[in-house]
Amino acid sequence: MIPVRFGVCGVALAALMVSNAVAQQPRSQENQEQRSQSVQESNSRTPDQGRQNAREQGGGDQKGNESTPIPPERSSVTHHDLTLGGKALHYTATAGTLLIRDEDDKPYGSMFYVAYTLDGAPSGSRPVSFLYNGGPGSATLWLHMGSFSPVRIQTDSPKATAGPPFQLVPNQDSLLDKTDLVFIDAPLTGYSRAVGKAQPKDFTGVDPDLHAFDRFIVRYISVNQRWNSPKFLIGESYGTTRSAALADMLGNDGVQLNGVVLISSILNYGIRSGGYDMTYIGNLPSYAAAAWFYNKVQNKPADIATWVQQAREFASGAYAHALFEGDRLSAEELDSAAKEVSRFTGLSVDYVKEANLRVSPTRFRKEVLRDQRLTLGRYDMRFEGVDTDAAGENPSYDASDTGITGAFVAALHNYLETELKYDSTDQYRPTAYGIIQWDFKHRPTSGGGGPGGPGMEQSQPYVAADLASAMRKNPHLKVFSANGYFDLATPFFLTEFDLDHMELPQELRGNVEFGYYPSGHMIYLNVEALHKLRGDLEKFIGEAVKQ
Repeated sequence: MIPVRFGVCGVALAALMVSNAVAQQPRSQENQEQRSQSVQESNSRTPDQGRQNAREQGGGDQKGNESTPIPPERSSVTHHDLTLGGKALHYTATAGTLLIRDEDDKPYGSMFYVAYTLDGAPSGSRPVSFLYNGGPGSATLWLHMGSFSPVRIQTDSPKATAGPPFQLVPNQDSLLDKTDLVFIDAPLTGYSRAVGKAQPKDFTGVDPDLHAFDRFIVRYISVNQRWNSPKFLIGESYGTTRSAALADMLGNDGVQLNGVVLISSILNYGIRSGGYDMTYIGNLPSYAAAAWFYNKVQNKPADIATWVQQAREFASGAYAHALFEGDRLSAEELDSAAKEVSRFTGLSVDYVKEANLRVSPTRFRKEVLRDQRLTLGRYDMRFEGVDTDAAGENPSYDASDTGITGAFVAALHNYLETELKYDSTDQYRPTAYGIIQWDFKHRPTSGGGGPGGPGMEQSQPYVAADLASAMRKNPHLKVFSANGYFDLATPFFLTEFDLDHMELPQELRGNVEFGYYPSGHMIYLNVEALHKLRGDLEKFIGEAVKQ
């Protein structure tokens, strides 16, 4: 899952499988200054009316039988320039809210979004992409401020970012030249609120969340006449859980997608259940990537891809077999497996044996650099932390979370207020973790797939089956899976397993592509990786539309 921020085979492997996250530079006036300082709003408001509207947006997220007045849909529209690839782009930024309605056609949610649309482009044929983070319970400031929008926050990653002041710069890796971009804050996060008689529980679960996003997207494409536009979903972390099922739900509602981009995926929560070893197998190639990065590997290969492939083969073969043997594993087999785990991870043979070959992510992050009194980040293992002491089993914090949160939160607030001219007396919530209790139960979007049989409710979501359903019904749907080698929150090997086990017919298997990057959960924190990811998605979008 996304961090709790103030704020992602062999026969033996198949047998084990259960169904299953500053240098200050002046901002370019030529590229980024507003072409128009006028702010257009769907509702002219006095300051007092503004405060009233903010209250009407459900700032308190009412409880019990209380009701919040239904606010109007509102927006702030500004105009900007960006020079991308030597070409001047003129675009419109719209920060606003749209109402979503329940089965009785009554408004129950006001969802906040920021849309970037290229001026002068024919909306009927121009692609539009919907982007969101996950959590569940996270706003979309991470993708918004870090990935493909026209601006990007500079960080010192993989070191903790210095500042403030923090610096937003023109984003030379924006996707705006290829697709319009709509960044959506999940219900109860950002400026999104429950309205009317809605309660937090009406949003805080796998399926209520899916319905909210489905209704928002239908509302957006209706209001903005985008029904005929090529459409893409771009989700990160739990956002991929959402996207996999949402693709099928939207299809069932007549919204045909061209593509789904999964960034740092988690498609099956069931593998975390006790008694199963799949997570250890899935984590090992990520441990190997970290060992390669920190020079813990003897005879280290020149490129990480070669080393990671060797780790995949060991994890799905001899390692999976050793774990499958359980208590029947002989002493000789234990010695052999422990030596290989040690070779791939940089951990000592004795430590691996003491852990019964099963090293958890928190133990790995604490142990691998213990001799240097350093810990590794969970969302990005390139980040290093320092605990009070070098003893203990677990790191006391995640350096890849704390090292960036202040920069992203400050940048988003400043940007909305000073450049997008969006004002509200509501508090912008980077997360809603303090007010939600997430219901992970999920009923498959098309009544099939996953444990328990067709149509059975799942106690933990297995949404790869929903995505497979969407692909079978829409054989033109393309999927791109983006993975960071150093992500220990959503390890790439588990994503590969899930997407390779969707039981697709042969002719559809080529619709799924994979990309790998020298970064972590938030791939874009490494600017080199962001540049490569942008290139891969440019190609992916072009091909998904061209077909």
